[in-house]
This record gives sequence, C-alpha cells and structure tokens, in this order.
Amino acid sequence: MSAAPASPVVLTTGGVAVPQLGLGVFKIAPDQVQRVVEEALEVGYRHIDTAAAYVNEVGVGAALRASGLPRDEVFVTSKLRNGDQGRGSTRRAHADTLERLGLERLDLYLVHWPNPSAGLYVETWAELAEMEDEGAVRAVGVSNFMPEHLADLAAAGLPAPAVNQVELHPTFQQEAVVGATRALGTVVQAYSPLGQGVDLDLAPVTDAARAHDATPAQVVLAWHRQRGHVAIPKTSSRHRLEENLASLRLELTPAEVDAVTRLDSGHRIGGDPATFDLSQIR
Repeated sequence: MSAAPASPVVLTTGGVAVPQLGLGVFKIAPDQVQRVVEEALEVGYRHIDTAAAYVNEVGVGAALRASGLPRDEVFVTSKLRNGDQGRGSTRRAHADTLERLGLERLDLYLVHWPNPSAGLYVETWAELAEMEDEGAVRAVGVSNFMPEHLADLAAAGLPAPAVNQVELHPTFQQEAVVGATRALGTVVQAYSPLGQGVDLDLAPVTDAARAHDATPAQVVLAWHRQRGHVAIPKTSSRHRLEENLASLRLELTPAEVDAVTRLDSGHRIGGDPATFDLSQIR
C-alpha cells in the first residue's frame, strides 16, 4: 500500500494549523477507542477529536502514548461538557480532561454546546479565551454555536472562536451558520460529515464515485475539503480509516462539487443547539 497522503491544513486566525481530515471518536466505546485511535495513527491520521462527554478520553490518551509519535505531530481536540460550564468549573474541567488524556496541553478545546437555557456560554467563553492567552491551550473554539450565539460573544467584546464545529454534510449545510462563522475568520469544522451514512446513496455522490473509481464516502470527504471545511468522520474499522484517508487523493470537478452542494435539504440529524441542554455528565 502506498504511503498515506498528508492532510492539508486550515490556519486559524491565531496561526494554529488544523488538519482538514481527522478522526472523530463519538460513540466509540471506552474499551475500543484505544485500538481504533492506535490504528488511525498507524495508517496516517494526525488529528483526533474527542470530548469529556464521550467518556473515552483515557483510551485516546493511551493510544497517543502507545503510538510513539512526537506530541507535536498529532492535533488533539477535546470539549467542555454542558454541566461544567461557568467560571472556575471550566478550568477544573479542562484540568480533568488533561489528566485523563495524560497531556500537558490540548491543541484545541471547545465549548461543546451553547446550552442557552443555562445562560453560561458567554462567561464560559471568556474563561476559555483567558486560558488561551495564558498558554494553557493552543487554541479555543466552540461547537454547535448558531449565529445568535456567536453574536453574543462579539457583543460582550470577546475574541472570535478559532473553530466552530457543527453538524455539516451535503443534506444539511447550515449556510447561515457557515456564513456567520466565516465572517469572523473562524474555521468551519464538520461533524457527522457523511450524514451518518444517509448522504452516501444520493445520485450526485454515487455518480462522482463511479466517475473517479472512488467510494461515496471519499466523494463526500473530498467535497468537504474542497469547500474548505475541516471534517472528522467517525469509524471503528481499519479498512474505513484507510479508505477515508485516501479521499485526500481525490479531486472533484467544479461541476461535481456544485452537484453535491445542491443536495442541501435542511434535514438535521443531531440535537438542536437552541434546545439541547443535557448536562452530558454521567
């Protein structure tokens, strides 16, 4: 097998390079995640996305150590649970995440959800911005923030997030969110980038796959890359890990990119940021 291609990167406004293709470990069981992340690093991934709410940070950290890779070669993201939002508790939660991962510093730390019913996301973001200034984390960002949430941060005189990670795939492209995010100079990152498999059977995707002798998943990941998104598909299969990584070799034509872009139907799969208020602590 030929060497895995290196992922291109997107630079944050602070100059932090975020690999455009990574591995998300949402819903990968704690007793499986070390194997999956070790295999991902072995085949060439250099971007791993976890969260305190996934309850698998310990296994991710074990895989990082087992890989033998220099720390600065792997971009590691984790996220703050809703139940840990607020002044003081944010710092404590960050310290607990570092302990579980066995790391001295994260590359990216995100507010997992705005959780507007708690009314804490602005003060939480202010504390994260302070932590970045202090060098406790390389970059800080948000997840699932809608335009109104981003506007609240700006109205409070706070810096823009480095990254906004949102549900984003061909049938749910969130144009208003992407536009508001990019207007701030914030990197757009896609979770559920394959639409949890739903988007892979659509004709523009399968037509492009046949034209390039590629898989539908590779087509959608190439679409994300060519649209400038960072994408973090989740899989626990080594074969799929290799297949997804090989999407970096695929270049869609402008017409193919446009055809996939026209698939937007506004159908959300995950939680609604306006109402999602689970503590995420279990």
